Amino acid sequence: MKIDSKLNDLLKLLDEKYGKSGQDINAYLEGLLHANYLNYWDYIQVDTLLTLQKTRTPIADEVIFIVYHQITELYFKLCLHEIYQIAEVKGYMTADYFIARMKRMNAYFRNLIHSFEIMINGMDKDQFLQFRMSLLPASGFQSAQYRMVEICATDFIQLTDKDSREELKGQSLEAMFQKLYWKAGATELGSGKQTLTLTQFIERYESDFLRVAKEFETKNIWQVYLSMPGKYRNNQDLIHELRTFDEYVNVYWPLVHYKSAARYLQRNPEDIAATGGTNWQKYLPPRFQKRIFYPALWSQEEMDEWGKKGLFDTLK
Repeated sequence: MKIDSKLNDLLKLLDEKYGKSGQDINAYLEGLLHANYLNYWDYIQVDTLLTLQKTRTPIADEVIFIVYHQITELYFKLCLHEIYQIAEVKGYMTADYFIARMKRMNAYFRNLIHSFEIMINGMDKDQFLQFRMSLLPASGFQSAQYRMVEICATDFIQLTDKDSREELKGQSLEAMFQKLYWKAGATELGSGKQTLTLTQFIERYESDFLRVAKEFETKNIWQVYLSMPGKYRNNQDLIHELRTFDEYVNVYWPLVHYKSAARYLQRNPEDIAATGGTNWQKYLPPRFQKRIFYPALWSQEEMDEWGKKGLFDTLK
């Protein structure tokens, strides 16, 4: 084989790369002679991936439930990947870079919202009501990655109960943690006590949540936005992406869960408790929570109507 100029240039670059770390390029080239070709199934770890669906019952549709939630967690991982890139930018953040990452996260959540049709209409109701009893006290409420997305998206106080925010201003993250909005959603419907779902979740992740809250106190998405020069903060495309993200996470994502819960768990004259006993009727509708990541980007009228238009659009 004739070594042309392009191949020679590549060899020189490789020699330079390995030489900087004191390595011999010849040893690495020899290793290529013995290395196997890469294939799709090994690279994606398909065989391992397809063994991760461990059902608790022989009921067929439980597999759908597991696979969809695993897909959801992978999307959350992608969102966190984008958030970390935004947080770790060196020097000045440009509007184009910020917009590109927000567009990616909005695409992830848009796919999640639309794909939730699998959970709403993609399982047999009777089968669901049977296998869900074998999952207690586990619940999708216990998604730590989703809570991480929330923590990294906004100032921590925006995740507290809306009626407590004024009194929590200036207080510690630990004090705010005691008033996080989602804790009210994991209470027993009758007694109002914390469910085992909640106590297990807090015991497992409280230190992680507080660590991330501290780490992102000055570099969450909102703080990164505020740190940008005015000409970038006024970029209407960036504002649009931030508002879209706010709606996707805080309106449409809870509402598709509400629609699913209403299909599977609501009965007249009484409702079936959600997995883990979570108070889904009060926890899921965004009009009750008024959880808004970026209130400065919304008018008072828009915030007063928060979640109402989304309810109509999503549940029609």
